[in-house]
Amino acid sequence: MRNTFGNVFTLTTFGESHGEAVGGVVDGMPAGIEIDTGFIQAELDRRRPGQSHITTARREADRVELLSGVFEGRSTGAPIGFLVRNTNQHSQDYENLRCLFRPSHADYTYQAKYGLRDHRGGGRSSARVTISRCVGGALAKLALRRAGISIVAYTSQVGDICIDSDYTRYNLAEAERNAVRCPDSEAAARMEELIRQVKAEGDTVGGVITCVVRGCPPGLGEPEFGKLHAALGAAMLSINAAKGFEYGEGFAGAAGRGSQQNDVFVNRGGRIATATNHSGGIQGGISNGQDIYFRVAFKPVATLLREQATVDMAGNETSVTARGRHDPCVLPRAVPIVEAMAAMTLLDYYLLSRTVRLG
Repeated sequence: MRNTFGNVFTLTTFGESHGEAVGGVVDGMPAGIEIDTGFIQAELDRRRPGQSHITTARREADRVELLSGVFEGRSTGAPIGFLVRNTNQHSQDYENLRCLFRPSHADYTYQAKYGLRDHRGGGRSSARVTISRCVGGALAKLALRRAGISIVAYTSQVGDICIDSDYTRYNLAEAERNAVRCPDSEAAARMEELIRQVKAEGDTVGGVITCVVRGCPPGLGEPEFGKLHAALGAAMLSINAAKGFEYGEGFAGAAGRGSQQNDVFVNRGGRIATATNHSGGIQGGISNGQDIYFRVAFKPVATLLREQATVDMAGNETSVTARGRHDPCVLPRAVPIVEAMAAMTLLDYYLLSRTVRLG
């Protein structure tokens, strides 16, 4: 397994859904950064289960323990080890899945690759492992603050309910005021009702998360195989249930013409900028100093609380009805994970750029 993310700023994760704990080691964290433990915990609280009636009912405090790399409230430059203990597993809920493969889940592919799997909540394939990403992302956000870089993500679509693609129309801070994490309160109410309906039917629903990065300086990214948008895409597609990634105008821009899509350069108060931002803040794989914005599509959760046809480990056709506590829609809890992966990617490339220039 590849369990390490990043080049200069790295995160190595460990743990399973129903193991003793999940955690990780962050290496490459710049020294002297103020480590706000309250902020790190708040980021975990945004991801934790049981936070609203439209998420899984699993109850976990998700209290983070920092084990190393911090002295008198600041990063030392040494690896930062951390741990979050699992305290509310109901492993017996998964016993009927021991010999069955849930449709569209990682059950079969893990079995095919390793010859065994942890059927309790998906083991290593569980979204619970993303706890480690949120801690790593929170640390990255603390470092990015010094560079004036901010990151905010929000739910822009659930099922067929979507809001305007122009993020500048909204006060993005409003997204944290509702359970769906959508900055449009009217749309959020309809999204929430849809998730409630789907949950009552034992079904699931997917959607889209939009992320906006402000304050990113020009020059981040490598011109060939280390393009910044490619790194962001790889980071986002590593998140559980992520199925699609586009930045800037994305696929919609393919219908236009160059005269419509080109971002004309202007002098804005002595600084080179662009009159428009169809490029999404990245040109030639390198940041141009404008807002970076992108969208991530998430599929409906694979585990349904209704009967589905499947096969057992011997290939015999049968059916399965999952039990346990599951999210009917991953979007609300995936928002902080998208932010975390964006933060770690940008800090990694920020540090890489400094290393290249110093070299």
